[in-house]
Amino acid sequence: MRDTLAVILGGGAGTRLFPLTHHRSKPAVPLAGKYRLIDIPISNCVNSELMRMFVVTQYNSASLNRHVARAYRFDRFGHGFVTVLAAEQTPDSHEWFQGTADAVRQCLPHINPHPHRRVLILSGDQLYRMDFNTFAAHHRSTWADLTVATIPVTAEDASAFGILKTDADGVITEFHEKPTPEELPGLESPVSAKMKEQGRVYLASMGIYMFERDVLREVLLTDESQKDFGKEIIPAAIASRRVVSYPFDGYWSDIGTVRSFYEANIALAQPDPEFDLYDAEAPIYSNARMLPPAKIQNSHVRNSMIAEAAVITDATVEDSVVGLRSFISPGATLRRTVMLGADYHPWLDASRRPGLNPPPHPGIGPNSTVEGAIIDKNVQVGADCRITNADGVSEADGDGWYIRDGVIVLQKDAIIPDGTVI
Repeated sequence: MRDTLAVILGGGAGTRLFPLTHHRSKPAVPLAGKYRLIDIPISNCVNSELMRMFVVTQYNSASLNRHVARAYRFDRFGHGFVTVLAAEQTPDSHEWFQGTADAVRQCLPHINPHPHRRVLILSGDQLYRMDFNTFAAHHRSTWADLTVATIPVTAEDASAFGILKTDADGVITEFHEKPTPEELPGLESPVSAKMKEQGRVYLASMGIYMFERDVLREVLLTDESQKDFGKEIIPAAIASRRVVSYPFDGYWSDIGTVRSFYEANIALAQPDPEFDLYDAEAPIYSNARMLPPAKIQNSHVRNSMIAEAAVITDATVEDSVVGLRSFISPGATLRRTVMLGADYHPWLDASRRPGLNPPPHPGIGPNSTVEGAIIDKNVQVGADCRITNADGVSEADGDGWYIRDGVIVLQKDAIIPDGTVI
């Protein structure tokens, strides 16, 4: 992979992940208690020995920049790097990025000076594990100008994706953006017998692309009105280039909504998750924080992941993810909840706490119950609270909390008063 550069797209404003993206970009959203979403594509690159990466950012990028700078420092002899490319005004461009393709187009002056033959375009908000060496070998062996990673989906799921139709050789012949159920007949592609048995006969684009260097430059600069890879660049390239599908049948989750983020995290805590965090051959890398172990005292914990420095005392935690430095008080109950953790423990001296006016006691207060929720960082839940969405509300806004897709989200740094019922 020494002849390849990776470009990881930081995404847009992330409105579908609000309020988790209120203070941070999508790739900076915490995952599985101790990681961030950006760690997934970077780890896939490192495990594939693809060591030169650009992370393209625009919205709320401060925490992402800080995380990347702390977590990924390569030695000077390996020539590896993870460089953040933020939107900038230049003599040639006075606008922010207008789409995924436009973002890469505006970054070409920073990318081109590095010697390379191919460019791998990745998304910063997906959960999957892929060996890019196998991807690159497929790209080369099929003599592709452009290879698109695809995953087979059912007719029920197809309308949420860009659907690609291939011939028997895997060459992409058609592209349809989020086709309706009535448009699906005839869009089936050749798939494995296993996928066919499951009814997964439609190939969805994963938003992962490998371009030959000259091809990428030409498709981006020939028509600069084309702003997006999925909607414009790829469909146009199918007509004039050899565009090939790379079929992928492993676990893949597009963390694009509050519901998908919630379900992906909860699934990781189950006994036999589809995505294995414990694969020693392909680890997930992140910032090494040098924190103490989690402490669990006189508590019931079932089907849950507990991150470093968490403290749980006389409490119940079931089917949940408990993040870094989380504090759960006696009598508290957490069920089917994703707790992103805290930047400090509640006993830390106030003068040493980060932020302008951080909550004095982050964590879950005594005798409080939280179910079916996402608790953002540094949230203080008071005593005797019931946060369960008992009425099954789909969408709602409150003081320091939101409900999106039926999931309660407690906003970062929120203080939920004693006795609150949501």
